[in-house]
Amino acid sequence: MTIRESLERREKEYLSPYAAFSMDSRGREKEEAPCDIRPVFQRDRDRILHSKSFRRLKDKTQVFLTPEGDHYRTRLTHTLEVSQNARTIAKALRLNEDLVEAIALGHDLGHTPFGHAGERALCEVCPYGFSHSEQSVRTVELLEKDGHGLNLTYEVRDGIRNHQTSGNPSTLEGKIVRFSDKIAYIHHDMDDAIRAGILKESDIPRDITEVIGDTLGKRLDHFIHDLVTTSGGLNDIRMSEPVAEAMQKLRRFLFEHLYTNPIAKGEEDKAETLVKTLYEYYGKHIELLPEDYHALMDRGEPKEKVLCDYIGAMTDRFAIAQYEEIYIPRCWHG
Repeated sequence: MTIRESLERREKEYLSPYAAFSMDSRGREKEEAPCDIRPVFQRDRDRILHSKSFRRLKDKTQVFLTPEGDHYRTRLTHTLEVSQNARTIAKALRLNEDLVEAIALGHDLGHTPFGHAGERALCEVCPYGFSHSEQSVRTVELLEKDGHGLNLTYEVRDGIRNHQTSGNPSTLEGKIVRFSDKIAYIHHDMDDAIRAGILKESDIPRDITEVIGDTLGKRLDHFIHDLVTTSGGLNDIRMSEPVAEAMQKLRRFLFEHLYTNPIAKGEEDKAETLVKTLYEYYGKHIELLPEDYHALMDRGEPKEKVLCDYIGAMTDRFAIAQYEEIYIPRCWHG
């Protein structure tokens, strides 16, 4: 018996009957020999962790565009917080930690530079539209490894595709990541807003804090405990009604006071314009795209989608550098 088979057997003995078992995975699009050490979801986690798109997350915006200070979240630190929340919940419910970790680490691989501002820009200019969750799936299925993709299991790709509020993941592990994503950004966006002096803890309405706590730590703890206690023994992942309602109120509060706040978001119009300008420029000069993107078009991928692949994969810093290289005279560079 291999180490992998031993680990798969242990899953059957220990995990909840509602868990996604590695040995029962619906498999990969391209069949390949199993690893003798790692079950399939652990192997997927490792592939994501070692991917180029994962490394780029460190230089992509979460909420604050090019913030001054070392402690504001990036897309990478957000991803790690989602992963940690998800693993905590999965462990408590005896669900598959490898699967939740793989989904969590991969859920934002397709995010654009400048956060949702970049996503909105590409969605407006591309005739096919643009969604970061679908682009994350496209990244792992097609764009990584020079157009060969990571060949991940169905369960991981399904969880990545359905991590947003409108999604409906097919596994409980995917549902955990869907909740963990919201918990993470509600927690850390409030923390970053306090750090930036945009909000104070006392600004949060009392009807919210009385339910889920009056500090960042209390709220994070309350969300996770509520998910675990409410979902225990169920073939579902859910929050209790009062906590779910308080979470929705807190999200609305953040949308009203942070996500539309000119201090945090005043530069987003410029970011959108930059992304749209790059899309238009490279659309007219498609020959300037790297060879691997031309290879995608040779395989029949539409030019407009490939433009999104190229621009969407950029970090904030690289997108700004490309714009300066194209449009700003060298003598004006600082």
